[in-house]
Amino acid sequence: MPSPLAARAVTTRALLAGLALVPTLGACAARATGTPAPAATPAPLSPVAALRVAVDSLVQDTMFANARWGVLIVRPGTGDTLYARDADRLFMPASNQKLLTGSTAIATLGPDYRWRTAYVAHGPVRAGVLEGDLAVVGRGDPTISDRMRTDAMQPLLAVADSLAARGIRRIAGRVIADGDAFPDEAHGYGWSWDDLDSPYSAGVDELFFNEGFGRIVVRAGARPGDSVTVQVTPAADALPLRVDVRTVTPGIASGRTATRVRARWDAREARHVLEGVVSVNDSAVLTLAQRDANGAFLGALRTALRTRGITIGGAEPRVSKEPVAPVGDTLFVTQSLPLREVMPAFEKPSQNQIGELLLKTMGLEKTGVGTADSGRRAMERQLATWGVAAERDVVIRDGSGLSRHDYVTPRALVRVLDAMRRDPSFRLFYDALPIAGVDGTIRSRMKGTPAEGNVHAKTGTLDKARSLSGYVTTADGEMLLFSFLCNNYTVPTAQVDRVADALAARLASLRLGGARTAAGAP
Repeated sequence: MPSPLAARAVTTRALLAGLALVPTLGACAARATGTPAPAATPAPLSPVAALRVAVDSLVQDTMFANARWGVLIVRPGTGDTLYARDADRLFMPASNQKLLTGSTAIATLGPDYRWRTAYVAHGPVRAGVLEGDLAVVGRGDPTISDRMRTDAMQPLLAVADSLAARGIRRIAGRVIADGDAFPDEAHGYGWSWDDLDSPYSAGVDELFFNEGFGRIVVRAGARPGDSVTVQVTPAADALPLRVDVRTVTPGIASGRTATRVRARWDAREARHVLEGVVSVNDSAVLTLAQRDANGAFLGALRTALRTRGITIGGAEPRVSKEPVAPVGDTLFVTQSLPLREVMPAFEKPSQNQIGELLLKTMGLEKTGVGTADSGRRAMERQLATWGVAAERDVVIRDGSGLSRHDYVTPRALVRVLDAMRRDPSFRLFYDALPIAGVDGTIRSRMKGTPAEGNVHAKTGTLDKARSLSGYVTTADGEMLLFSFLCNNYTVPTAQVDRVADALAARLASLRLGGARTAAGAP
């Protein structure tokens, strides 16, 4: 016999079909029992009344008895609230925080904002030799990555080409980071220390390479006892390693090979140590966060320089931030891709590090200090213009939502969605969000329902915190704004998604009787 929990795990389409029967359940029960029908048949529920019954039936399920749901559904064309539950209470948003960061970044920086990186010679260039250090002065460019450039090394190879075009064939000193645009901690406030090797928890700094992580493939040798081969992409020097892995005879216990490789961070050596075994004809793949963002960028740049035949003569620094004097001559300045191209790479995959870079960049540009606190103040000022008050409606501690100290009300999220709906950059914001059944973090959700290809919404996931907020267009062409936040649940997250997806699909099939107006989909 299936468990009660498994029995509830119906598909979104089946649940949606069941909810469509809510207004007529009483009449069906009367016919089934033979009870005479009343003389006057009650009028059917209006679409909004039926929606409210449906939402209540889902979020009040006994499986959520120990959970908290915050729900707000608004019809912006008329200003009507179609449904509200705890809409003014604070919830942990998880990555719904990115709606706040992305919207305020567009408003404060502008969609055409570009990050600048300067390359500075600390010494004269004579006879093809830079007689000193090459210093890189960064301001948080998030676009040097495989995701945004196809190959993260291409922009750095272009830097090497620019140096060669200026006649530089050798750097007598070192390749170093200069400046301190982001002087505070590399990780967000309250991030879990035991996640720091996971790519989603990588730290950020003025220089940033490949979204803060590298991919490692460890391949066995031909025979037991042989050395393994290790490949690191996109740049080996961006992820320092010590390898203590050996090739072994394949194992047969439990039908599994003997392959097992793990990584641990050695703070004394300032590098990851790979340990374990790989069976003959097998391999292991790991994805690790870079523990030193500036150092990873500089390592990848050194690789690019050597690839282009530029030699480096000075000893490399162990730490990436050092006092550098005197100020040198700027050789050239590179620019990032514009913010409008960064937004889809931020919102669709829910990329945490871009959120942190946006937060600090807003602080740097608006206050002159590139810290999370100054970025928070810049965000709060912009949110206040949209009617969202700090501490009452929102508590900001990072830009990604990875912190468990972020809080927001459903009403605050809907106000931000509405503000962006009226913003000249709405199309940019709207298109950057994941699309149900199509792409991003909801590419596999709501397929085969009216929400597929319709709902543009941001997800959020932390332990016992799940969210979905965004835009949906009704069956008669009217845009609705919604925010679904669930905290403190102990059922599988799939059960929370089941409810959110069913609600989004119902909204997409709703007919409110209004014609398509300026409030409709763009």
